[in-house]
Amino acid sequence: MRIHVSFIDRVGITQEVLALLGGRNLNLDAVEMVPPNVYIDAPTLSPSVLEELREALFSVRGVQNVTIVDILPGQRRHLQLDALLAAMTDPVLAVDSQGRVLLANPALIELYGSEPEGLSLGELFADEPLQSELLNQGFRLPMREITLKGQALLLDAQPITEDVGGASRQLAGGLLSLYAPNRIGERLAALHHDHAEGFDALLGDSAPLRNLKARAQRVAVLDAPLLINGETGTGKELVARACHALSARHAAPFLALNCAALPENLAESELFGYAPGAFTGAQRGGKPGLLELAHQGTVFLDEIAEMSPYLQAKLLRFLNDGTFRRVGGEREVKVNVRILSATHRDLEQMVSAGSFREDLYYRLNVLNLEVPPLRERGQDILLLARHFMQQACAQIQRLPCRLTPDTYPALLSNRWPGNVRQLQNVIFRAAAICESNLVQIDDLDIAGTAVASQQDASDVTSLEAAVAQFEKNLLEKLYPSHPSTRQLAQRLQTSHSAIAIRLRKYGIPGKS
Repeated sequence: MRIHVSFIDRVGITQEVLALLGGRNLNLDAVEMVPPNVYIDAPTLSPSVLEELREALFSVRGVQNVTIVDILPGQRRHLQLDALLAAMTDPVLAVDSQGRVLLANPALIELYGSEPEGLSLGELFADEPLQSELLNQGFRLPMREITLKGQALLLDAQPITEDVGGASRQLAGGLLSLYAPNRIGERLAALHHDHAEGFDALLGDSAPLRNLKARAQRVAVLDAPLLINGETGTGKELVARACHALSARHAAPFLALNCAALPENLAESELFGYAPGAFTGAQRGGKPGLLELAHQGTVFLDEIAEMSPYLQAKLLRFLNDGTFRRVGGEREVKVNVRILSATHRDLEQMVSAGSFREDLYYRLNVLNLEVPPLRERGQDILLLARHFMQQACAQIQRLPCRLTPDTYPALLSNRWPGNVRQLQNVIFRAAAICESNLVQIDDLDIAGTAVASQQDASDVTSLEAAVAQFEKNLLEKLYPSHPSTRQLAQRLQTSHSAIAIRLRKYGIPGKS
């Protein structure tokens, strides 16, 4: 039976309470003192003895209450700590100020193969310099790589301090957490996670975009390399992220590398990682690359056409057998990663010119997608513009703005060489400089605005009307030089039936 005795704190009262228990020859498993309370675990205490003991306890000056409890506070905290440690999937251990293991969670015990309590960190990791460095730095070290039972892990150390009076604190030990590289990859991926999930991030309802989504949904679930082609700014990374979100790897990391943004040596170490002492200034203990961090997940290689011939060869080897070596390393590393790549260049032409490896091209181009440019997604332009306007106003914390109808012809007739990214930038600038909550034609900094502003937009009051007017003007302009549905369809890269419907709709002469 466990009891709780509460009392008015005074000198000697605890000893008087414990003396009453000792005088009855009760076996005490635990006594916890938290003045003005004492908690007692006495397994042999019976209800009849408790009644007699209760009267005796109330005779002690200052005792206020005696109640039965199901568990002592310390025991409850211990159970909660055990449950917390058991729930942690990453190995965790606590050590004292001398670097000896005090406590380890089940994940660490399973990894090590036995209870490590009492071992020094040097013995646990077979790395005496690591223990010395941790102690010398007061357990304040940047994350570094260690090896435990042949498994490469990232170690994160945090100091544990205790109050020694006043504002002073002294080091009591450290808390060490061990992470598999792909666990850190999950955190990196979460930092870049978009609010929209999967293909919901691809805004628009135009026929080219619907076709892209339909094809992408079919290839996303196939666990094979995917090459995404498209002009700069069309949203190739959004497509890649959407494919990852729909794949069986969606719960694992999605990590991206822009091959054009880094010189060869940095791109190599970012992608493949580096071994300890690989080069001057390298992080001590080495560093895993994106391939290790994304184990079981997806790596997206943007601007793959800019990859150097040396890295092309190294990537090809990885695609062949799933293994690679870190920069400066000798150990073979094997991971399970799906490679998605993207480019705005014609890789086939580069292969013919000898500037891109043919064998790598065919390994990357198992599956492929073509992302349409914005100029072919006419009816999506205003939808995207409104979305970006709402997004920009929220970002710069100003009252919501809206585009006036006289901006529609300018937006619809622009060629948008920078595609969706250019549109987003134009809208952001308009939201930033517009003094009114109505964005006028003069607020848009785009080529062709002056011409578009001369069009009569006074009667345009809706998206549908603006799109219809734009379509009619375009068809009337092109029909004389392309006087058939098939010629127009080929010129505008759409179906001849879609052109025929629009010619009839707008009453353009010579329709078929």
